[in-house]
Amino acid sequence: MSSILTNNGAMVALQTLKTINSRLAETQQEISTGKSVATAKDNSAVWAISKVMEADVKGFQAISDSLNLGQSTVAVARQAAETVSELLTDIKGKIVSAQEENVDREKIQADISALRDQISAVVGAAQFNGLNLLSNVSLTIGSGEINILSSLDRSGDGVSASDITVRKQDLSFQEQVLGTTAVATLADYVTGTPAAITGADTSAARTLTFMGGVVEAGIGYQVTLSTPVGNASVGDGGGDFSPSAGVYEYVARDGDTAQDVATELAKLINNGQADTVTASVNSANAAGDTGLEFSFTDSTDGVTFAFAAYQSTDAVVGGGLSQLANIDVTSQDGADSALLAVEGLIDVAIDAGAAFGSGQGRIETQLDFVSGLTDALKSGIGTLVDADMEEASARLQAIQVQQQLGVQALSIANQAPQSLLSLFQ
Repeated sequence: MSSILTNNGAMVALQTLKTINSRLAETQQEISTGKSVATAKDNSAVWAISKVMEADVKGFQAISDSLNLGQSTVAVARQAAETVSELLTDIKGKIVSAQEENVDREKIQADISALRDQISAVVGAAQFNGLNLLSNVSLTIGSGEINILSSLDRSGDGVSASDITVRKQDLSFQEQVLGTTAVATLADYVTGTPAAITGADTSAARTLTFMGGVVEAGIGYQVTLSTPVGNASVGDGGGDFSPSAGVYEYVARDGDTAQDVATELAKLINNGQADTVTASVNSANAAGDTGLEFSFTDSTDGVTFAFAAYQSTDAVVGGGLSQLANIDVTSQDGADSALLAVEGLIDVAIDAGAAFGSGQGRIETQLDFVSGLTDALKSGIGTLVDADMEEASARLQAIQVQQQLGVQALSIANQAPQSLLSLFQ
């Protein structure tokens, strides 16, 4: 049956054309935006995943900036530490020259003073964006190291930030000041009583227990020997230029551990020579308290050891090169002491440079990783949401042909009722 009121063919052709036009609009949007998933309505699941990944990319770009800043900061400190070690080597050469009696020690001392001033200038200028990693004499908790944002770790529990920690190294000349108030909880667990003990055996271990096993910045630790032991001489304060002979003192800086304190005291006792004493941290008593254990390689028979710890508000952490300020080669004794001291100072500068070099290397490795990871994330996002332009171009041409055919079909369907006129002629 034919009807002039209802044209089924035209309705079918119209619906087909609408579908074709909708597909054409989608393809044109892909081509114009370059994305197959531009909004959440295109594919909500893929869109959500891509947005999370885009947020991570933004985060890693910020991390890359942080790593670049940290790398520059550590690189400045490393370069300065290397320069200081070279200047200290020059000072050592001057000190060696002063060992000869037929030299003008006053002029040599003037050269040493000039090199010392240059070291001070290098250390003072070794800052980047106001941060100097060669100064670590503050008693503020957390000031002894810097944390460089290095990564974002995503897990089922959420997102957490990871840091690369670089510890400050001190190459200043600041003179340390021991505290004035004795730490009452300090105890010597070798004899069970605090204060002095007397050695009796070769290689006898002497143990110093810290209060609560915790090292705090500003607490000064002191070891006193009554008579020489091996290279540990009481005549010159163990090479630390202490006014009290045979007294070895170290004020803990922020970030120090018990092992750090043990190592520094051992350096002073060893007086820059072959090890007279090795220091380690062990469980010092039945209660399991953490303590320093000094093991002497030479006989300690008849030697009195005194251990003490002090703290006060006016304690001052000593600079890593504080001994350099007291070097004086104008006398033979001074030249001899300086030769012992400068070896330890060179080691301090070398250790600082090595520490910064290791930190810089780790930062550079992480920077390369973050860069590669960012590229991988971007590639993954592109795989999810980017349009395949070759496929879109081919599809566009096909749909355009379909659209033309749809328009033609609709035109034919609309002309069908006119054929009914012939029935009434």
